[in-house]
Amino acid sequence: METKFNPSSIEQALYQAWEEKGYFKPSGQGEAYCIMIPPPNVTGSLHMGHAFQQTIMDALTRYKRMDGYNALWQMGTDHAGIATQMVVERKLAAENGPSRHELGREKFIEKIWDWKAESGGTITKQMRRLGNSLDWERERFTMDEGLSNAVKEVFVRLYQDDLIYRGKRLVNWDPKLQTAISDLEVENKDKQGSIWHLRYPLADGQKTATGHDYLVVATTRPETMLGDSAVAVNPKDERYQDLIGKEIILPIVNRRVPIIADDYVDMEFGTGCVKITPAHDFNDYEVGKRHQLPLINVLSPTAEILVSGEVYFTDGTANTQEKAEIPENLQGLERFAARKAIIAQLETEALLEKIEPHNNKVPYGDRSGVVIEPLLTDQWYVRVAEMAKTATEAVENGDIQFVPKQYENMYFSWMRDIQDWCISRQLWWGHRIPAWYDESGKVYVGRNEEEVRKNHNLSADIELSQDDDVLDTWFSSALWTFSTLGWPENTDDLKTFHPTDVLVTGFDIIFFWVARMIMMTMHFIKDENGKPQVPFKTVYVTGLIRDEEGNKMSKSKGNVIDPLDMIDGISLDALVEKRTGNMMQPKLAEKIKKRTEKEFAQGIEAHGTDALRFTLTALASTGRDINWDMKRLEGYRNFCNKIWNASRYVLMNTEAQDCGQKGGETELSLADKWILGRLQETIQTTRQHIDNYRFDLVAQTLYEFSWNQFCDWYLELTKPVLNEGSEIQQRGTRQTLVTVLESLLRLMHPVMPFITEEIWQRIAPLAKANGETIMQQPYPVYQAQLVEESAIADVEWLKQFILGVRNIRGEMNISPNKPISVLLRNASSDDQRRLNNNKNFLQSLAKLESIEVLPAGEKGPASATAFVGDMEILIPMAGLIDKGAELARLQKAIDKAEKEVARVVGKLSNEKFVNNAPAHVLDKEKAKQAEAESALHKLKEQFNEISAI
Repeated sequence: METKFNPSSIEQALYQAWEEKGYFKPSGQGEAYCIMIPPPNVTGSLHMGHAFQQTIMDALTRYKRMDGYNALWQMGTDHAGIATQMVVERKLAAENGPSRHELGREKFIEKIWDWKAESGGTITKQMRRLGNSLDWERERFTMDEGLSNAVKEVFVRLYQDDLIYRGKRLVNWDPKLQTAISDLEVENKDKQGSIWHLRYPLADGQKTATGHDYLVVATTRPETMLGDSAVAVNPKDERYQDLIGKEIILPIVNRRVPIIADDYVDMEFGTGCVKITPAHDFNDYEVGKRHQLPLINVLSPTAEILVSGEVYFTDGTANTQEKAEIPENLQGLERFAARKAIIAQLETEALLEKIEPHNNKVPYGDRSGVVIEPLLTDQWYVRVAEMAKTATEAVENGDIQFVPKQYENMYFSWMRDIQDWCISRQLWWGHRIPAWYDESGKVYVGRNEEEVRKNHNLSADIELSQDDDVLDTWFSSALWTFSTLGWPENTDDLKTFHPTDVLVTGFDIIFFWVARMIMMTMHFIKDENGKPQVPFKTVYVTGLIRDEEGNKMSKSKGNVIDPLDMIDGISLDALVEKRTGNMMQPKLAEKIKKRTEKEFAQGIEAHGTDALRFTLTALASTGRDINWDMKRLEGYRNFCNKIWNASRYVLMNTEAQDCGQKGGETELSLADKWILGRLQETIQTTRQHIDNYRFDLVAQTLYEFSWNQFCDWYLELTKPVLNEGSEIQQRGTRQTLVTVLESLLRLMHPVMPFITEEIWQRIAPLAKANGETIMQQPYPVYQAQLVEESAIADVEWLKQFILGVRNIRGEMNISPNKPISVLLRNASSDDQRRLNNNKNFLQSLAKLESIEVLPAGEKGPASATAFVGDMEILIPMAGLIDKGAELARLQKAIDKAEKEVARVVGKLSNEKFVNNAPAHVLDKEKAKQAEAESALHKLKEQFNEISAI
């Protein structure tokens, strides 16, 4: 083995070999186990969220594969409607090519397929770097032929079941992209804005209780007043009781508008009067439906004021009885220009009461970056109430388990208040809706035009045009667990791997994806008895990875860390360029540059994939948010080095040696028995934690055993045997070294695939392991007969004894190589047995000249003391140290420690600092204080002990 672990020299070569040899394919043997990857966007690149979730999925898959399951981790990518369309449009513009509309739909879609073939595989290449053992030969794409057929099939069947319909409803509308978008694609930003208080004159000479001839309403969007249908007050508000049922004259447009009573109105907010604009606000839309108010749309799809308002009934049909004229001077104005014009006119007419600063939550399109409008549009919807009921019962009765369990409450709250699902998008890239219209506007739904004509007896001379809209990408993703396995055909894969086992996902898409998968799967997939089949048995919900200070990682904050940069390393200059290169705001770019230079003055060193995966595993607690910690990444890179160096020690002492491969008598030392027992306990604990999805505890358990027990203690305890033991003792210890290391590699492999494979290839022949790769070896199984409790207890006694001596050496500044004598006080018969059996071990490892047991009741000389249970270890100080010099050294250390305590206490006594410092800074200072005070206390204790000699 190389003297130093170099991940870059092994990772890509190993992965290529694994993939080429087909190790990631299901074995065809054993019970089926399947995980469906949440399909990353075809436009995407690997980020921390991907790395985190995929590490967990890969660890589970590798674990089950080694445990004899017929394991499949299904790969696939999502066509990402808006994102992909925008990428290709930007590419065309950068190349000075024709626009989307100049090309036309068919040619533009050809351009997208060309782009996907050339550039759409970035993330899949990056995912291989993570060591993901996905079955790449089964890779699916949400727009491939098979999935497209499944999407059409589902749409047609839902329509035939009267669960899909077309209607005019209020949706989130992106005026730049000119399409409906989902709530998940809306980013609410805190913005400093204004709230305008407007006077609405009362009609017919009415007066308020205070004698005013107007009502004052407050709004953050004055431009929407053109579409007001009512003014609402709370029915319990005594100030306006007499006005309920009366009317106001809507300023500027001079329409008469009713005053209505609704519990939605907060009496304490503003004047207690609220303008109701059902066509431009989601809350107002619900009020409008309750009171059968006209829905008046005043904006075009590009968010400009219409020539005349469009009026609809609450069912979305046109209302020709109502008129909604718009003044000529406002017609065609962009929405924010219209806002200014309306405010100016209201001020001129003395109808502007006041303007107040106001912090608003403003919705922005996450792709377009423009303010989103609630807009009345014709869209396709799925009726989901009945499906939601079935899907809710699946979680209630335990057919589907959420981990952590508290996320069930989030799921239930959404499902029990569910609205019909808007599934259409005004894009070109995506699954085009399988609906056709004749010249009269009548709609026909079918899998293709030929089927439509046949089913409805339409002659060839009747012209049909297909709906221009495409389906929401969540629609095709909702079919993911069964469409990827070949549905609607009843394939062997579908019969074998469905229901799948675990879905690993984030809490933010429980409703958008998880719930919809459950609804769709249970509607379409039934078992042999007709019972709805769940898509997966467990939903493991991960947290969000934030930066070290708990902030969400985002490009605008300049705190994004690329997983591949942590694997391969990156220079400071390259990192700064990566974070600021495309920024249009120089001040923000400079701020991010300074932050990056402060955090990563030396750039980011290469850590390798295994260290990154182990760090992500260690951070996978059951909390929602996870703060990234570069120090832990560095620590786990050191852990990889520790494993590598320990393996070199094992191989140096076993390769070309008799390790019992051909038989021969062996004798196990106490240390051999101890480590074999500890290994079994580690196997049992690791399995329990994986089965309970406590990956943080998996990492903790593996780290504790590998570093503290195997590397630090057991390897040290083997040296006396390997150096001085008999032939059968040495053979027993060599065999144990090989056995434990080979088992440990298998135990760690799901989390750290590369380093374990590389070392296993060397240790396997010594362990008589069959097979070409560690990933096809059995995962270690707990063997109770190998746990010898007395051996474990005896070695733990030995460890405490040795640590006690070492601690005294450290505290008294005695060289670790200086032989010393120890006295034992209060030694029990068990202590004396252990001493007699292990005296050579103790003298060798603790560098002891002699060990003497004091007679009962004898106090012994002035000594430094350590405890092992009730037994005291005494190290007489006389003659070991220069008392005067040691007291002088200690006094100097005490003076320095007192200054440090005073400095920290002074800082924390500064009221200005305490009030202004962030919580994490205060916590660090308090930790420093505790550490400094503890160090001072120990120094004073040592001073007193030396003084007493």
